[in-house]
Amino acid sequence: QVQLVESGGALVQPGGSLRLSCATSGFTLPYYAIAWLRQAPGKKREVVLCNFASDGSTDYADFVEGRFTISRDNAKSTVYLQMYDLKSEDTGVYYCAATRDYCPRGQEFDYWGQGTQVTVSA
Repeated sequence: QVQLVESGGALVQPGGSLRLSCATSGFTLPYYAIAWLRQAPGKKREVVLCNFASDGSTDYADFVEGRFTISRDNAKSTVYLQMYDLKSEDTGVYYCAATRDYCPRGQEFDYWGQGTQVTVSA
């Protein structure tokens, strides 16, 4: 059974940092592209970044502006999203998602987590 379980969401002040985790099971992580997506209140879900399995490269949304990075610990089957210099507009539910090999053009991922809430507020 495939599972992706996000954790680490919290209330953080503007300018702060946060690391989210995505614990995976039921599939071989190194063979899968992993993305982090988010959905702000009243807005459409958007891709934050996506890490390709094929070559390890990562595509970033423009709004990331160098503030977020993704990393994998294949031994733990866990993917991390490290976020720095958080802004109020980063508030939302953050999801991890997976699909085989390549990042899709849209949001056509095979597997999804349930999400974790990130709130950036003073």
